[in-house]
This record gives sequence, structure tokens and C-alpha cells, in this order.
Amino acid sequence: MAAACPCGSGAAFAECCRPFLRGDAHAPTAEALMRSRYTAFVRRDAAYLASTWHPSTRPLDVAAGLEDTEWRGLEVIATAGGQEGDDAGTVTFVAHHATGVLSIGQHRETSRFVRENGFWLYVEGDLG
Repeated sequence: MAAACPCGSGAAFAECCRPFLRGDAHAPTAEALMRSRYTAFVRRDAAYLASTWHPSTRPLDVAAGLEDTEWRGLEVIATAGGQEGDDAGTVTFVAHHATGVLSIGQHRETSRFVRENGFWLYVEGDLG
């Protein structure tokens, strides 16, 4: 049985986010990029996170803190724009996580994305 993709799409990892993380394909929409970035957080793939983060807002140490959080599920709440013909879009989501032994929580964010040179990039997000 094929392993389910961590992004919550319901598809197998091999057919969903894996081609993006491996560089075999590029996310066609802002939501697909956001889902693949969530999967990169789950898999602690700092290289993919860095490559999909807009250079104007990308932190110097993308890997900082990746080991501290166990990501447990993703819910996409809403999208605006971010389709194949768009140059910008937002995705609102809730990511469930655990940090440490007893700290369980949620990360709520509306992320902003832009498409430059045909590739979607994460710019920044508003929490809450």
C-alpha cells in the first residue's frame, strides 16, 4: 500500500508532493506549493523550504527549529487567487503540531504567494 502524502490531499506521497520535493515537477498553484511546503516541514527538508521561499523574506537559517516540532495534520481553510493563470494568491490553513511531550497546538496562517518566472514562491504569512 502506498504511503499517504502528509499534506492531507488523500493522494499517495509518490504522486502528490514527492515530485515537487525531488525537483521533478513544480507546484502549479499556490495551494499545491503550500501543501508541498507543509510536507517539507514534516520531512524536515530545509533545502526545499529554502528553494520555495521568496529571497526577500527567506530567513538565513531555514533549518532553525525544524527538529523541534512534530507536524500532525493540515487543513486548508480557504484560497484566493493562486491558480495557474495568476501571479499572486493566498492560502489560509491550520497545521496541527506537537512540541515537546505535552505541548499540542495549532498554527493558523494566511500565507501569501507570488509567481515569478513561472514558479510559485512563499512570501510571508499572517498568523491567526
